[in-house]
Amino acid sequence: MKNNFKKLEEKILKIAISIAKDGKGAIFVIGTKVKYEKLLKQKFEPFSIFDEGAEKLVKSLGMIDGAVIIDKEGKVREYGVMIKKARAFLGYGTRHAAAITASKNKNTVILCSEEEQKVKIFKDGRYIMQIDALQKNVEKSVPKISTTLESLGAGFLGTIGVVSLAPALGIALIPGVLVFGGSYFAIKKIIEKITGKK
Repeated sequence: MKNNFKKLEEKILKIAISIAKDGKGAIFVIGTKVKYEKLLKQKFEPFSIFDEGAEKLVKSLGMIDGAVIIDKEGKVREYGVMIKKARAFLGYGTRHAAAITASKNKNTVILCSEEEQKVKIFKDGRYIMQIDALQKNVEKSVPKISTTLESLGAGFLGTIGVVSLAPALGIALIPGVLVFGGSYFAIKKIIEKITGKK
C-alpha cells in the first residue's frame, strides 16, 4: 500500500506540474478526511487514477473551480468541491487557505498556483514544499520529490507565513524544489540518505 501511495503522489505531482506550467490553478486532496461541499451538480462515477487515460481526465477535472478529492488508494471521489471551514491566511488566497485546511487529518494536498506557476505541497496543516513548474526537466525529479516527501513527513516542518521570505526559510534539495521550515541538520541527513552523499 505504501508503494501504491508513492505512485499516486507521483502521478498527481506530474499532473500538477503540467497544470502549473500552463499557468492554471488546481487543488488535489489525497485523503478523504475533509469536509467539503459540491459546487456543481454532478453525476460522477469514481474512477482510479491508475486507469488508462485517467491522467488527462484528472487534469481537466483539476482545472474546474474547486478541489478534486482522491482517496489514498487512487480513486477520484469528487471534483469541483469547496473545502469547508477554510480560514483565510494573511498573504494567501482562498485556494491556499483551502489547501492548508484540507491537509489536516493526515491528508496530502497538492496545489497549483496559477500566478506563480509553482506546485505547493501541504501536509498536517502546513505548507512544506514548493516545486517550480518552469524549472527545466523538473518532471524527471518527481520520484525523488515523492521519496523526499515520504522521508520528511511534516513532524519537524514549520508553517511559513510570508512567501517572499521562502528562499531564506527553505533549503533546496532538488533543483527547482524548496522545502520549508525544519532543522537544517535533519534535512541534511535526509539528503544524505536519498543521494548517498555526505
